[in-house]
Amino acid sequence: MTTKTTVNQTASLIEVFSAIQGEGLNVGTRQIFIRFAFCDLRCHFCDSAHTWNAPATCRIEQTPGSRDFEIFSNPVSLPMLIKWVERQNIPRLHDSISLTGGEPLLHARFLSKFLPQISLTTGLPIYLESGGHRPEQLATILPYLDSVGMDLKLPSVSGESRWQEHEKFLQICYEARTEVFVKIIISRDTDVAELKRSAELIAAVNAAIPVFLQPATPLTDVRQIKDSAVLTPTPKQVIDWQALMKNFLKSVRVIPQTHKMIDQL
Repeated sequence: MTTKTTVNQTASLIEVFSAIQGEGLNVGTRQIFIRFAFCDLRCHFCDSAHTWNAPATCRIEQTPGSRDFEIFSNPVSLPMLIKWVERQNIPRLHDSISLTGGEPLLHARFLSKFLPQISLTTGLPIYLESGGHRPEQLATILPYLDSVGMDLKLPSVSGESRWQEHEKFLQICYEARTEVFVKIIISRDTDVAELKRSAELIAAVNAAIPVFLQPATPLTDVRQIKDSAVLTPTPKQVIDWQALMKNFLKSVRVIPQTHKMIDQL
């Protein structure tokens, strides 16, 4: 029993830092990011492949936004993470706390203990960024979440196919009346039939769920995009695909991954 309790009160992290959110409904807002290690997906476009496994150490920002990181050993304890987040929580600076990764829901047991405490001590809303493929784990922490951003994985772009999990994930959020939106990475190789299927899947839950189409935004210089493994879609593709999805959904916005443009990684 002691061992199980100890495991639930530690988590492997990549980093804790303060930055501007670059995606989805919260784009442009200031958040405290808690980036968890481990991911069970292998998306072709992933810009955080270093989170797929847990490193021996994590880096913790000392002053919000300054990137003055200190290095600590993994896994970290619940009290240590609470202390680090509280230190970031300068009054009126942050709009929310972002749980990102990796896949944060792989740490659902830890989060079920961490989230009630950090909400109480900081007073900040909690935002979960997830691959949207672990609805069972989502259900265990949903009461502690204020908003959820679900990445819908198009097989033609990501290499992952999680249709049933995505539908169940969205349905759980909707039934709990938790604010939820969907992000979809699109590339030049996007299968239009998959976009239509995505729109139908979301509309079947609620056509008012906001959707954000995110053109693949390589980290390389824009002149080198043609050499990237995941190609940015053409302007015509983007505008046509938005029109297609708006046949099914009320709100479909096109916003690139702005954090890459303003160096807020």
